[in-house]
Amino acid sequence: MTEHRDTILPDRLVDLARRVVEANRAAGRSIATAESCTGGLVAAALTEIPGSSDVFDGAFVTYSNDAKTALLKVSGDVLETFGAVSVATAWQMAQGALARTDSDVAVAITGVAGPGGGSETKPVGTVVFARAERGGDPDKVVADTRQFGDLGRGGVRLQAALCALELLMPEADEPVEESP
Repeated sequence: MTEHRDTILPDRLVDLARRVVEANRAAGRSIATAESCTGGLVAAALTEIPGSSDVFDGAFVTYSNDAKTALLKVSGDVLETFGAVSVATAWQMAQGALARTDSDVAVAITGVAGPGGGSETKPVGTVVFARAERGGDPDKVVADTRQFGDLGRGGVRLQAALCALELLMPEADEPVEESP
């Protein structure tokens, strides 16, 4: 039996979002997103899944630096020193989303989708991700920079959304923390 797909989003994005929702539901975790270059695409994918409100707490689309500062408390100094597309900015975005929701985990995405806006050091297709977990060590930065290349604006945004969803999957090999 073929499942009826009532979505404008790519199947592989919705399929991964479904797996993220199911895995986090099973793990008893709630999630949030802080998005820049994806413009809410990760949140849109998550909300395509019926019942996603069980685990998806909320999203912040902070496209401008002013929005990153106002909504997620990203430091102006960080933005000036490292730029919007940096591990430091993504980390502060993820921490900000965590601080402003009741979520257990938050993922942040910031990058250069193109066709313009790239530079020699941050060409089009450069995307930075960060994941922050409630109760996690704030000094342990979980972040990654990916170079997708110039896949076109839609291609970069889709690849970024897929990577962000992967970061929201509970890790099977996470150590169980014992109480002191």
